[in-house]
Amino acid sequence: MRKITIILCAALLVTVCASCTKSDRNIFATLHGVVSDHETGDPIATASVVLSPSGKTKTTGSDGRYEFDDLDAAQYTITVQKIGYQTNRKTITAVSGESAEANIPLTKNN
Repeated sequence: MRKITIILCAALLVTVCASCTKSDRNIFATLHGVVSDHETGDPIATASVVLSPSGKTKTTGSDGRYEFDDLDAAQYTITVQKIGYQTNRKTITAVSGESAEANIPLTKNN
């Protein structure tokens, strides 16, 4: 009887620990999107994407995509810059356990 009790307690402990680990992953938010040319819709590679107030910076890939992981739930301003284009900003709210999309078009300088 004692052996069965120990096995049941161990199984319960494993179950509780596994559920704690899963919920811990959902306390952060993710922001992602595509930077594109306003006129053509083509993706813009190597654009600088800065997230404020965190100060994190990413560079878009050849497909214009960027992503920020493990963010605290908060309101952020995304600033995108690329030589030859006007700077663009967008404000977005990150929610714990969710992924928010912010696609940002850039307009060419005259």
